[in-house]
Amino acid sequence: MGAIIDCKLTYEGKAYAGKAFLETDYLEFKGDLKLKVPFKSITAAALEKEALQVKFDGRRALFDVGNQSEKWLQKILNPKSLLDKLGVKPEHKVCVLKVADENFLTDLGRRVSKVNHRLVSESDVIFLGAEKESDLAALARCKVSIKKDGAIWVVNPKGQKNFNENHVLAAGKKMGLVDVKVVKFSETHTAHRFVIPKAQR
Repeated sequence: MGAIIDCKLTYEGKAYAGKAFLETDYLEFKGDLKLKVPFKSITAAALEKEALQVKFDGRRALFDVGNQSEKWLQKILNPKSLLDKLGVKPEHKVCVLKVADENFLTDLGRRVSKVNHRLVSESDVIFLGAEKESDLAALARCKVSIKKDGAIWVVNPKGQKNFNENHVLAAGKKMGLVDVKVVKFSETHTAHRFVIPKAQR
């Protein structure tokens, strides 16, 4: 969940009251009107009389979010990359297991000095691909391979009934891990971040 704020929306000559949501890759309004604006559809964004103006698909919308307008504008103009959202730093020791996304692997290879495709002790970040429930058994080995303040990202497909985030969250809890963040990994996959509870570090 991103930022949420009370908002006055001006859209196609009409004013609406409701709440604005700034997510990682889209801007949304919910109230008298529902409007969702993906960042990739935005052709221009600027401040107009201290409100956030966005142009998209040949249309224009003015989001009055008060003193957050400048902050939201910068997030729209300079969205975080996937690796930034995942918290990967150049100095990190990273392991990737069963994640086949080529774009992710290419970007990761550019960010860190080495990508390990097997578990390495004292890892900062481990990415575990889980296409089915049985893949989650590897969480036990991942847990003992991360640093005390390290993280395990479980990358799993979205929209499946037989295997979904409920299975992922239950497996993490069973292993004594805490789920602290979820990120849109791709159009087809989601990533859940698990860490060791602070009391056990």
